[in-house]
Amino acid sequence: MKAFRAIRRGVKDTVDAIASGTFGNDFRGSPLEVVLMAITEQKQVFEGAAHPFYWKPKLRIPDIYENDANQQKFGAFLHACLNATREDQLLDEISRLAAANIKGLGPAVASIVYFLHPTLIPPFNTAIVNGFNALFGAKQKLGSWPSYFAMRETIVQANAAHRALLSKDLGAFAGLLFELGSGRIVVAGNADNILQSLQERAEKLAQRRHQQVLDEAQAESEHTQVQHMLIRIGRALGYTAFVARNDRHRSCHGESFSLLTTTTLPDLQATSEVMDTISLIDVLWLHPDSGDIVCAFEIEKSTSIYSGILRMKDLARSLPKRECHFYLVAPEKREQEVMAQMKRPAFRDNADDFPLGYISFNLLKQHCDALCKFGENMDILKKIARF
Repeated sequence: MKAFRAIRRGVKDTVDAIASGTFGNDFRGSPLEVVLMAITEQKQVFEGAAHPFYWKPKLRIPDIYENDANQQKFGAFLHACLNATREDQLLDEISRLAAANIKGLGPAVASIVYFLHPTLIPPFNTAIVNGFNALFGAKQKLGSWPSYFAMRETIVQANAAHRALLSKDLGAFAGLLFELGSGRIVVAGNADNILQSLQERAEKLAQRRHQQVLDEAQAESEHTQVQHMLIRIGRALGYTAFVARNDRHRSCHGESFSLLTTTTLPDLQATSEVMDTISLIDVLWLHPDSGDIVCAFEIEKSTSIYSGILRMKDLARSLPKRECHFYLVAPEKREQEVMAQMKRPAFRDNADDFPLGYISFNLLKQHCDALCKFGENMDILKKIARF
């Protein structure tokens, strides 16, 4: 009850300021928004009540934000509703507001007036309209003032007819309609709608899952193709290739990764945890004689770029010789993200010990055969890399 009185005081202070002209010309970030937020947070039944008052600049709605006359009309409406003592006074004020045709300002206003006069004005939102139509077999429309007036009349009469069971507060009846409209209570009037809604929801969910599977399959396929190109290039340049241990089962263009790569990493005198991390780096090139790691590649189609860099950073810290080069291989659309990560102080400050470059998918695909044919060593990558 204290919260209710506090909200009412907030509404009163705000509408008084609007009516007196001391409120200002802009409602955005105003006490009114605070009041609206307090109202709409009270119960789920009021979800969306504040939506008509959110500024939508592209649509220029609601136009109380850019029209002084409409601001005064809205302020006068709230002030009159606050001071009204009879039902007919309230309905007259609501009719005047409806006749003003203020763009974007529809029957959701009733949710504010409800808090001022809960026994006379019911709240209004999508679920309440749906519940009303289900219970009474009606076809009232959301956002329509005539529909709201018709709904209110029916709600008042039904509430009066069942006064022994229901509260004078019309919010109780509106809460019942909300439960019906949101599908929490099933009756003959909304059963078909609920079943249809569930079916549509299931279909949308299935479509999202199917698309997610396709996207994941595409990303995995492209990741595998890039790994295959890096293995090919490395072998053509005379290096031994190592592929992430969880990808050794993969194959591309009929070539098995397990047959193209080695399973042996040099002894880096690192902890088992660090070695486990290093063994998950997408592709490594090893010197054919010494077995030293000379190049490391992380392919970041959609995964975290930062985590890929950290894996290679662990490798850099574990190498006895600082002669390894490190590359992030990613799509062009992630180039800015990659370059931003590469410029972080943690990586840039140790550039000599951790030479990190970026290679795009397209450049790698475009020049793969040429790199294999004309390259002599890993320095050929500098032709297509950014640092």
